[in-house]
Amino acid sequence: MYRNRIPLYKDLEKRLDSKLLVYITSDRRGFETQIARDVIDIFINHLDKIGEAPKISLYLYTRGGETAAAWNIINLMKLYCDKLQVIVPHKAHSAGTLICIGANSIIMTRQATLGPIDPNVNTFLNPPIPGAPPQNTFPVSVEAVKGYLAFAKEELSIKDDAALASIMIKLSEAVHPLVLGQVFRSRAQIKMLAEKLLINQITDPAKIQQIIEFLCSDSGSHDYTINRSEAEKMGLKIDKPDEEMYKTIKAIYDDMSVELGVELPFDLTAYAQSGSGVYSIKRALIESVEGGSNYFVTQGKATLVPIPHHPGMPQMGIQQQGIHDERIFEGWKHEI
Repeated sequence: MYRNRIPLYKDLEKRLDSKLLVYITSDRRGFETQIARDVIDIFINHLDKIGEAPKISLYLYTRGGETAAAWNIINLMKLYCDKLQVIVPHKAHSAGTLICIGANSIIMTRQATLGPIDPNVNTFLNPPIPGAPPQNTFPVSVEAVKGYLAFAKEELSIKDDAALASIMIKLSEAVHPLVLGQVFRSRAQIKMLAEKLLINQITDPAKIQQIIEFLCSDSGSHDYTINRSEAEKMGLKIDKPDEEMYKTIKAIYDDMSVELGVELPFDLTAYAQSGSGVYSIKRALIESVEGGSNYFVTQGKATLVPIPHHPGMPQMGIQQQGIHDERIFEGWKHEI
């Protein structure tokens, strides 16, 4: 809980001679949360209470999110400090990696990983997920589209213009043309942003381009993970915590994991059978010593409901039951 973490935050601030801001997005199955623009005002509130400082350290755990939000967070934090540092206790992938390369330095634990920054595009025009609610769509990976076209040209050796046009038509039948357009706009944007951010750590233009190509394309998969040794070899400014600092970083992560239930599967049936059926799941945290704790929470009520008998199906003798999930509240709350 937040109050248990305050002494750990103060200890880390003392060791780093820095002010600490914490941002965690949960990857608990069924309640995954991403970096999004709704956190910007919350960041501003925390930073205003911290005030301008020579150095601010962002403790970050995330699987990614909106590129524009990550870009906004980086530039916002730099307005409040002379030096920005990111602490990665475990995962800072995709848009999280974009935040990392925009800092002056990155502290990575042994288990910490970064990842490719090739963005996914997810709009209401994306391909629907079969059997899921209409608002649930497949994200379209920039590199997946590029890989599809490269496979046709390079592996299948298709050179004929008519054949290539047919392949593009087939692709546009599966993925809306406006989404494909956004995919390639996003690819150009992410490279431009990465180039602007990397100058905080690297001055060699050729090295910057090499890192961008690896993070955007050459890593081969959005799931590829980059440990601190590889990140250091790439040329990123990586710092390693000593054992005492590592214990503090790990203690913060362990406490947050328990509060967010990161390792626990969410069993809606158990809630429905528990009586009240009411549940409350924290999904993200933004915290500082000065600003308290902001947390994103989903609250709901699960109830067992009978499944109507289908006339065409044989009667089994036992009434089948399903689960009705009623969302009562979803949004940010604040705790001092």
